[in-house]
Amino acid sequence: MLKATLRSFLAHKGRLALSALAVILSVAFVAGSLIFSDTVSRTFDRLFASTAADVSVQPKRDLVSARASGAVQTLPAALRDRVARVPGVAAARADVQVRNVVVVDRHNRPVGPTNGAPTLAGAWYPTRHSPVEPASGHAPRGPGEALLDADTAGRGHVRIGDTLTVQAQPGTFRVRVAGIARFTTTNSGAALLYLDPAVAGRQLLGSPARATGISVDAAEGVPADRLRQRVVAALGADAGAYDVKTAREQARSAAASLGTFLDVIKYVMLGFAGVALLVGVFLIVNTFSMLIAQRTRELGLLRALGADRRQVRRSVLTEALLLGLVGSTLGLAAGIGLAFGLIRLMGAFGTNLAAARMVLGWGTPVAAYVVGLGVTFVAAWLPARRAAAVSPMAALADAEVAAVGRPLRARGIAGAAVGTAGAAALAGCAAATRIAPAAALLGVGVTLTLIATVVAGPLLVRPVIRVLGGAFPVLFGAVGRMSRRNALRNPRRTGATAAALMVGLALVSGMSVASASMSASFDQRIDRTLGADFTVQNANFIPFTRQVADRVAATRGAGLVVPQRLTRIALRLPDGRRVETGATAYGTGLDDVVHIDYARGGSAAALADGHLAMDATFARDHGVRPGSVLPVDFPGGRRARLTVGALTEQAATEGFGNQGGVFFGLGTLERYAPGGQDSALYVDAAPGTRPGDLRPRLERTLAPYPQVQVRDQTDYKKLVHDQIGVLLYLVYALLGLAIVIAVLGVVNTLALSVVERTREIGLLRAIGLGRRQLRRMIRLESVVIAVFGAVLGLALGLVWGVCMQRVLALRGLTAFAIPWGTIVAVVAGSAVVGIVAALLPALRASRMNVLAAIAHE
Repeated sequence: MLKATLRSFLAHKGRLALSALAVILSVAFVAGSLIFSDTVSRTFDRLFASTAADVSVQPKRDLVSARASGAVQTLPAALRDRVARVPGVAAARADVQVRNVVVVDRHNRPVGPTNGAPTLAGAWYPTRHSPVEPASGHAPRGPGEALLDADTAGRGHVRIGDTLTVQAQPGTFRVRVAGIARFTTTNSGAALLYLDPAVAGRQLLGSPARATGISVDAAEGVPADRLRQRVVAALGADAGAYDVKTAREQARSAAASLGTFLDVIKYVMLGFAGVALLVGVFLIVNTFSMLIAQRTRELGLLRALGADRRQVRRSVLTEALLLGLVGSTLGLAAGIGLAFGLIRLMGAFGTNLAAARMVLGWGTPVAAYVVGLGVTFVAAWLPARRAAAVSPMAALADAEVAAVGRPLRARGIAGAAVGTAGAAALAGCAAATRIAPAAALLGVGVTLTLIATVVAGPLLVRPVIRVLGGAFPVLFGAVGRMSRRNALRNPRRTGATAAALMVGLALVSGMSVASASMSASFDQRIDRTLGADFTVQNANFIPFTRQVADRVAATRGAGLVVPQRLTRIALRLPDGRRVETGATAYGTGLDDVVHIDYARGGSAAALADGHLAMDATFARDHGVRPGSVLPVDFPGGRRARLTVGALTEQAATEGFGNQGGVFFGLGTLERYAPGGQDSALYVDAAPGTRPGDLRPRLERTLAPYPQVQVRDQTDYKKLVHDQIGVLLYLVYALLGLAIVIAVLGVVNTLALSVVERTREIGLLRAIGLGRRQLRRMIRLESVVIAVFGAVLGLALGLVWGVCMQRVLALRGLTAFAIPWGTIVAVVAGSAVVGIVAALLPALRASRMNVLAAIAHE
């Protein structure tokens, strides 16, 4: 049996190649994602370990969101002297390091990363922990000099002696590049700008008496853990206001922050792997089912010669495992190549990883072979059971094994049961009033309805394909009639072939409906709530220096200017809960630029000193009423008791908001969390000035601030659409992968079908069917199968999309939209997929020798 199995595998290796390709793709994405994430983690672990001080003292990081607020947490620079006196301290430095400063050259062009990484500005302290060292020029001396890293200088064509403008929180200043520094460790992708320590505090923090942390070098022979304990003891009662960490703890904390970014990449790649696996299962099941159907006589002869059912089943599963072994090995190699490509791609975006130090942990090959062998074994299990059911008499009767097994009635019952449960879950999702249960029911419903459609798909083949191919006999005559009958001949095979395409199209159509509904909802909300002529905002929503507001207000023709700032707070609610959420602060004149629907109170009460506003539904759920006094924690440990002055409608505030729709006046934020930066400005033209005349003036005013853009309502809508489009592009990429594998499935099915129908094709050719007609027949069969899969996928995806929109509606995104253009393109694209998939099988069939085909057994 082993010899027979190996000979059978080698005899059908060409037919199994396409199935192996599906395994290779799925394993490659799994292995590539693991290798890439392990390599990045190991590289940054080395970076953090080599650049972290032995002990560091930093402000508490509670409620900090520097990206949203632009605020920089500081501590007294004089704390450095106190720490330096601790026994075992060899050296202590008052660090100054600020994220997200903006550096521009003399042409007002940004000098910094283009990949979203920050620009870091800080004080230059050359130590053994420094990530860079001067390569040319000299270290900064005095207030007018700076040291720039070589990678940033190369990208921005900056040379020694050039003048740069630095936009920091305290204000804007100019520096001359005195030196260029090269990295001694991995370049994380950030831009590094160093200033003289004597002036860094004043220029970057607004005061030389402030610092962002204290770095401590341990004396020789003093363990970091022991030194940390001594520093904590020396801080005494003030120790609770600071985070004191060893180098190992700093590296672990930094790695945890990096882990969030890596998880996104890993899950995206594993999503591709999951789609490849899911679609590949259908391909493998179909391939083995057809191969077994064509080997009915061979299997019957084996049974007649004494092979029992277990041996036949084991033979088929052994072939599957051989396929999985080959696919896994090639997939692992492809995964290494994929990881190498990702590493090189990150290098193009500024993060230089050493490809020669690629990490291939033991878990990666294990995962690759578990996935590859597991998916082929599972996919081949059902065909193997059918093979074992072949009787010895089949060798004489030449019966198809497809007739063996459960009837379609059993599939119908199972599909109906699962589908009913899935429909109930989706109905529960649509009727839910809270997001968490609605999302959970949506996930259950999507899973169950997908399974039900796959299980019951063969039952839909005959009624749907009769409709889809109804015009074939009229348009193409006998060729069209035969192509439709060929698609109807084996509903199981047609259903399994179409299911591969259905999965991808269901995903993309569901997400397209959700994204179109989100875009329409935001359009409605912007039209309803945004009353300002212009919005001044950063493209990636990073806050900007307050000087922008001053420049905008001084622009000729500018009228009301309302700044918006973001922060993090913690609300202590009457029901005992402590809720951390984002909050928004507005300047005066809010009603003139933003239209908010209030359930109680108004903007005057909401923005009054010591007051806040929140969403009425959120307030009711937590026992909050107008006039309630709530304890509120602000960043930096400051606490306040704020009065609820107004309640708003969720639909109005959510577009600008956060959990609970909390906002208050700019004066309140300045009192309890000073030092933040504006995240947006709402600008109205002054009376007598047309908005069309004001815009070019604003753009000229903001020319020195290239990170900030002036947008009207149309531009703002486009920005929102672009943000939503990022998710949709990912879905389209998943669809592309699914289509590639689905094409392989259709090609495989048609190729095996041509082999199965060799004698039939020979007879058709003998009675006058031309080669061109034969190719057309196979193409039409392929097209109708592909369109059948598209119809099922679109129908399923539209149902999912409706339910997704109901979940979005619980967040105030109530508009519903169907992207008809996308749907038409998908149907047309599926027909193209069918034509492309049929090219090679049709060509092969048309080249058959007629007499040899008739004599084929």
